[in-house]
Amino acid sequence: MPSALKDALTEPFWLTQAGAPAPADPLDGLGTADLAVVGAGYSGLWTALMAKERDPGRDVVVIEAGTAGWAASGRNGGFCSASLTHGYANGAGRFPDEIDELEKLGRQNLDEIEATVARYGIDCDFSRTGELSVATEDWQLAGMRAELRPGFGLLDREQVRAEVDSPTYVGGVWDRDGCAMIDPARLVWGLRAACLSLGVRFYEQSPVDRITRHGAGMRLHTWRGRLDAARVALATGAHGRLLRRLGHFVVPVYDYALMTEPLSPSQLAAIGWRHRQGVGDAANQFHYYRLSADNRILWGGYDAVYYNGGRIDPSHDQREATFALLAEHFFTTFPQLEGLRFTHKWGGVIDTCSRFSSFFGTAHGGRVAYAAGYTGLGVGATRFGANVMLDLLTGERTERTSLKMVRSKPVPFPPEPVRSGVIQLTRWSIAQADRNAGRRNLWLRTLDKVGLGFDS
Repeated sequence: MPSALKDALTEPFWLTQAGAPAPADPLDGLGTADLAVVGAGYSGLWTALMAKERDPGRDVVVIEAGTAGWAASGRNGGFCSASLTHGYANGAGRFPDEIDELEKLGRQNLDEIEATVARYGIDCDFSRTGELSVATEDWQLAGMRAELRPGFGLLDREQVRAEVDSPTYVGGVWDRDGCAMIDPARLVWGLRAACLSLGVRFYEQSPVDRITRHGAGMRLHTWRGRLDAARVALATGAHGRLLRRLGHFVVPVYDYALMTEPLSPSQLAAIGWRHRQGVGDAANQFHYYRLSADNRILWGGYDAVYYNGGRIDPSHDQREATFALLAEHFFTTFPQLEGLRFTHKWGGVIDTCSRFSSFFGTAHGGRVAYAAGYTGLGVGATRFGANVMLDLLTGERTERTSLKMVRSKPVPFPPEPVRSGVIQLTRWSIAQADRNAGRRNLWLRTLDKVGLGFDS
């Protein structure tokens, strides 16, 4: 184990901060609601908040297996992107006829997140600094040049290093307005407080075992109680097991991250980073990194891990081989920070699907709506997905529900054990492509043709 990791705590940095709310009581006995939201991550909290904003008289209940934000919403890098499609290129390739509309809706969604943070006084270090995509190989730079969007300019080696100084950079693109940096846990806690201020009720430490039809609505069953609701929104991400159909489209992927100790003024000066953008490199196995409010560097990504059989287990939250690899890559990127130590190391599961961006639907005759498959870009896109779920539960056709992206589904993954074989072969092939100047082998080209992918 590298010495820089020697004393790192094995828990998500964001969730160790002071200010976490006391958990709500578990569901005990029989309750009722107009709308039950399953899951108190971003997806569920946005759904509950906007349900009350749309109809203040609606009785909304959020029911959560753990505590608010304990899963992906409290463990991510804090990149709140305007993209609803896991990047422009992915969206344009899959939804070419509506990519302009999706881009417009995505920017509008980010604007509305910013407005909500201000309106409710949510202290989550929201900072719209944008995102810098960096190339560390010539083939990555060529790809950036080929996919350059109107209104964006390519930065050369000197220009990108003037923004963030790494000897590994050969160029890049800065989307100045399409991404905000946030404190993930504090956004969760602020949204939860906003929900409470509008009268949303919470039950925590109450995993829902199953849902069944009950009269004109649905019944949610937990170990200690039941909740009857006219409508249900499923916002469970990778942990969703309440609808069998979701298992065809979603696989749980583990992502890992490190957090450094705060940088000294001289260390920060050594890398520049005056504009405090989020940064991501352009490899297939990519890193993402950003500065925290107290000038730590969060460094994550690269090693997206699927455990055969799709098993979700708390033991997977720690993976020493990945942490060591991430630390090695960190000091390759920033050799001028040699001697810096990591204070936290953690992992967590995210929900990915074959098109990398969210998909939506209803079940039980329109009484239940779901959104899943955000593939790592859910910090911002979950708000859009929450609006889609609320639209679907009304049964009315809206601008959002008219989109092909909303009406269509990803290509399903094959069943196990074939699924594990396919994913592991794909992971190997992606790594090979990075080592082979980006050239995709026959397997990856075949997957591209059928629209099947794997990513974090």
